[in-house]
Amino acid sequence: MLRDLVLRSRSIRRFYEDTPVALKDLRELVDLARLTPSAANLQPLKYVIARDKALNERIFGTLAWAGYLKDWDGPSPGERPGGYVIILGDKEVAATFGWDQGIAAQTICLGAAEMGLGACMIGSIKREELRSILELSADRFELLLVIALGKPRERIELEIVTEPGKIEYYRDDNDVHHVPKRRLEDVLLAEY
Repeated sequence: MLRDLVLRSRSIRRFYEDTPVALKDLRELVDLARLTPSAANLQPLKYVIARDKALNERIFGTLAWAGYLKDWDGPSPGERPGGYVIILGDKEVAATFGWDQGIAAQTICLGAAEMGLGACMIGSIKREELRSILELSADRFELLLVIALGKPRERIELEIVTEPGKIEYYRDDNDVHHVPKRRLEDVLLAEY
């Protein structure tokens, strides 16, 4: 059921690094994204997949993790992603990419959850550094998102927002990651 898949699809930030993501799984995730709706059916997105340990380490160094966790610089060695999907906008196909990357990224994350993988969309990227690592043309490709993937190594609990505006995720003393979510009544403005 889709609801169960959505509930399993969380922003996982710690992985079993020694478990690489299979190339066939990365290809399947990109294939799912390829099949999603696209504004004017332009299909301007391109993808880079990475599962090589040395390259993954270089990609990792270009990413910022979990802005609300001020005392945490991201996954420690041994907890880093086993693979990445990098989403690019091809400027030879379209001048802007609208919401295509969001649709594609969510599809990849849901597909990962279905495979038993964890995923985390990352938009806080040292773009020029990553562009250089991947040898991508700045004239042609806009770096849009990076999705970190791997076997999940953390537990995430959803909870209801108890204080208005207090939506920051946090980790408790048992290292459980808590994610406050607004109630349906707080987001559904009208029913006609």
